[in-house]
Amino acid sequence: MLICSAVTAHHHAARSANGSAAGRVPIVGRFFPAPIAAKVPEIVLLFWVVKILTTAGGEVASDYLKKYGNFGGGGVEVALFVIALVLQFSTRRYRAFAYWSLAYAIATAGTGISDFLHLDAHLSYAADSLLWALILAGIFSIWRRSEGTLSIHSITTQRREAYYWAVVFATFALGTALGDFTAASLHMGYLDSGIFFFAVILLPALAWWQFNLNGVAAFWMAYVVTRPLGASFSDWVSKPGNLSGLNVGNGRTALAILAAVLALVGYLAVARPDVQRPPAEEDAPSPARRPGYRTGILGLESE
Repeated sequence: MLICSAVTAHHHAARSANGSAAGRVPIVGRFFPAPIAAKVPEIVLLFWVVKILTTAGGEVASDYLKKYGNFGGGGVEVALFVIALVLQFSTRRYRAFAYWSLAYAIATAGTGISDFLHLDAHLSYAADSLLWALILAGIFSIWRRSEGTLSIHSITTQRREAYYWAVVFATFALGTALGDFTAASLHMGYLDSGIFFFAVILLPALAWWQFNLNGVAAFWMAYVVTRPLGASFSDWVSKPGNLSGLNVGNGRTALAILAAVLALVGYLAVARPDVQRPPAEEDAPSPARRPGYRTGILGLESE
């Protein structure tokens, strides 16, 4: 009996170890700990507010750093990205400051790379947008085939987290190019572009609410649009009048948005309204878990 119990325990331990190893990223898994809980926030209303502010702040921060050239400004963007990436992957569960630091760093670096492709590699805004749209679609496809889900409630392994942040990076770069395409190539200007994307971001929510659009699909559709939405409004505030802006300046606009983000993330870190509940709590009976309860774009999503 004791031998059988020991063998059974050994098999369970081996299976658990193999499962843990399967969720790790090669090489990265040697240096960073495996997650023990969800690594991304719950989708509450404040998530969208902070997300849009980070997209806006990253846009003008990158534009400000351009004054120091590709090596100076670009080097700062890469350094911030690497530091934030290490900080986020060093955590074992969602931490507001680590998560939003990486989101902000990606917003800045994504803008810089997208602008580099346009200004230095001479891709048109349309071609730049198409390139990042294809990259984004490719990441989604690989992620779905590999993990079987794109739900943010499944981000509990290194591999899924890596897919998640790859998608985030692509959405930021795509949104930068798309916002510039509507503002410059289509001659809409920054304010009209911002209003346009504000209307567009409401469509996934409406489709989820009234037409039963899958909650995961609705979330990612809205997520992509936050980038050109935030970037268009920050460009409108910061850019000079001859570019349809209010001429506040990139530096001052970036600092103001950064202060707002720090204040909101500080609140999230203390109050923790966006921490995903453990599975045991999620399985407990509650109004939000009753049969037929639909969740989605402003809260939990379903597959």
